[in-house]
Amino acid sequence: MSAYAVARLYEVKMGPEIVEYLRKIDATLAPFDGHFLIHGDPVERLEGAWSGDLIMIAFPDKDHARKWYESPAYREILPLRTGNSKGDVILIEGVSRDHKAPDILG
Repeated sequence: MSAYAVARLYEVKMGPEIVEYLRKIDATLAPFDGHFLIHGDPVERLEGAWSGDLIMIAFPDKDHARKWYESPAYREILPLRTGNSKGDVILIEGVSRDHKAPDILG
């Protein structure tokens, strides 16, 4: 099942370290077949409050996503982001194409 690394980042200090992070992250994704689905485009807020930038990276499965996040290559550049932004990051599995909302009821 596909899995996703999802981040909501805010208070991003755009500077040399973030630029370096952005230039290096794609190379860390490639060995784990990861690619960006969403990368901080301005949102159209329909309900509630929203702040920050949304980033979503797709992987073949949760194992690939976890191995990417824990990889030495990503761990090397991670402080470039965490030292220059605040945010929340999660890994989450997707659902099948035929998933229906009541399926979560068991």
